[in-house]
Amino acid sequence: MPLGQAGLDIAAHFYNASIKNRGRLEAVLTSKGLQPDRVGAMVLDIERGRADRILPAAWQTDTCIGDWHYRRETFEQHRYKSADTVIKMLVDIVSKNGNLLLNVPLRGDGTIDDDERKILADLAAWMPISGEAIYGTRPFTVFGEGPPDVKGSGNFNENTARPYTSEDIRFTTKGDLLYAFALAWPADGRLSIKSLARGSAHYPKEIGRVELLAEKPRAVEFTRDANALAVTLPGARPSEFVATLKLTPR
Repeated sequence: MPLGQAGLDIAAHFYNASIKNRGRLEAVLTSKGLQPDRVGAMVLDIERGRADRILPAAWQTDTCIGDWHYRRETFEQHRYKSADTVIKMLVDIVSKNGNLLLNVPLRGDGTIDDDERKILADLAAWMPISGEAIYGTRPFTVFGEGPPDVKGSGNFNENTARPYTSEDIRFTTKGDLLYAFALAWPADGRLSIKSLARGSAHYPKEIGRVELLAEKPRAVEFTRDANALAVTLPGARPSEFVATLKLTPR
């Protein structure tokens, strides 16, 4: 199929970029509605939505905390996505082999308002605690537990997302480490993870240690039987946002 002038211009741009970069082509081209024969050459971009499962090829969500452009009414009516919503989206997306591209709309003079600043400050406070479970990680054998949280894997499905409960868990891995995110703190302080039950095909290894990530990570008590891995969480939460467990095999 002929590229057309636009396609030729894009190809020329990337060729020139690779020449300037001594032959290393480090650009990533994304596309909405990616056709199967283009997977691997381009990255699927899901606008204001996310996948409902682990996708075999890396993909991306692009969304915004408010509108794509700055709208004063959004600030005055405090209608931005909360930091809690953004963090849960990030965790869910990464557990499914995705990346989150988040837009923060700017005023005409390039500044952000107080609500946006608060959201970014909350994200900046959570990342040092749980960032190791996000950056440089890979999906687990399953993305998590809990009923479907979005409908399908297409654009504009983020508004169909349901509220999370303590049954909703998400996973990532890094080497021998397994991370489990609790998308809601259990009222009784007991987190039950069925995918990690003793004898589970998902995680046949023995678990040597479970830590709750915090400014000072701490080991937590756990039991494991044929039904689930049951973790006893401390009375004090390390953050008002998603809690992250780090599991180390024996």
